[in-house]
Amino acid sequence: MSDGAREARAVLGDRSLFPDLAFPAYLNHGAISPPSLPVRRAVSRALDDYAKSGAGAFPTWIAQRGALRSKIGELIGARGEDIALMPNTTRGVVDVALSFPWARGDRVVVFKGEFPANVTPWQRAAALFGLELAWVDLAVFAQGWELGLARLREVLERGARLVAVSAVEFQTGLRMPLAEMAALCHAHGAELFVDAVQAAGAVPIDVTASGVDYLCAGSHKWLMGPEGGGFLYVNPARVEALLPNVAGWLSHEDPVAFLARGPGLLRYDRPIQRGAGMFEGGNVNTAGLAGLEASIDLLLSLGVPAIFAHVNAILDVLEPELRARGFESLRAADPRQRSCTLSVAPPPRTDVVALQRRLTARGVSCSIPDGLVRFTPHWPNDREQIPFVVSALDAALGDLR
Repeated sequence: MSDGAREARAVLGDRSLFPDLAFPAYLNHGAISPPSLPVRRAVSRALDDYAKSGAGAFPTWIAQRGALRSKIGELIGARGEDIALMPNTTRGVVDVALSFPWARGDRVVVFKGEFPANVTPWQRAAALFGLELAWVDLAVFAQGWELGLARLREVLERGARLVAVSAVEFQTGLRMPLAEMAALCHAHGAELFVDAVQAAGAVPIDVTASGVDYLCAGSHKWLMGPEGGGFLYVNPARVEALLPNVAGWLSHEDPVAFLARGPGLLRYDRPIQRGAGMFEGGNVNTAGLAGLEASIDLLLSLGVPAIFAHVNAILDVLEPELRARGFESLRAADPRQRSCTLSVAPPPRTDVVALQRRLTARGVSCSIPDGLVRFTPHWPNDREQIPFVVSALDAALGDLR
């Protein structure tokens, strides 16, 4: 456990680790999470170490990366050696898109309604390698997993090399059936890439049990770390086929030998690592990753299943209040399809931008992706905040009328 987590204990529904948070009701962790005290202290410790020791601090924080990989693995059901540390979600998508062993004419399945981070890199790969994109509408999955899987099967039967999907959809909070999708992909000779930025840290994920081939996430949302960090998981069964098209100097085996072990060790022919480490080509955001480790310590101490149940208990109280005020909930009726996100369509003729501004002014932080109102509480939130949220909502709606 990091020093930051030893100093403070996380308790569901207790926001005492966020003493400077100005919003009485912060329901916006699906956008950016405010850093907790342990995260802030861990970042400061890393910076203080470099301020004191300069290059002498480097070995300490190289070792920290190994510990962080192991903890990320514990969080998602993977081995630490199958984790590469990334600067963000997008970089994980781009690296796989550029390193996949494509053949001209291969098809990639993407989804209408996805966040662009899990679409744009595949579009660029299609232009670069001569691929074809096959689109599936997420609305079919919203009607039911069975209907969505049947539609995906139809597409896969026409041939595909890879399916790129989010574990949880950013607009609606729809949770996708990853294990079933992976099984379908593998039965048709395809692989499954998952963007987990709206899930990791709050929605249970087990990449080994579900058979996911690749999974990435950034640190600043549900993982509750600083911006500028994240990870990429690569199924060890897929490593050998990947091409080191994005390799950098740290992607080699024993890459720093020439810097620390005397003369004659500078070489350019060291083999590229055959594992997730091939994607860690250069120096990383050390302070940010120190903060991420502190946050993951807190998440592991609580347990993601407990966080998931806690947040959904909050949403169970908030959802009917919103319905009663004319909002249309997009939260799935099937509990299997739920995440920790509650998105609602505003009442007719409601200016959603103005509504968000008024909620913000009254101390309620939320997002408005593509015209929906999205509430994303996390473990520090509590059901006792809901009357405050409802009162702010009533006042905001009254202003707009």
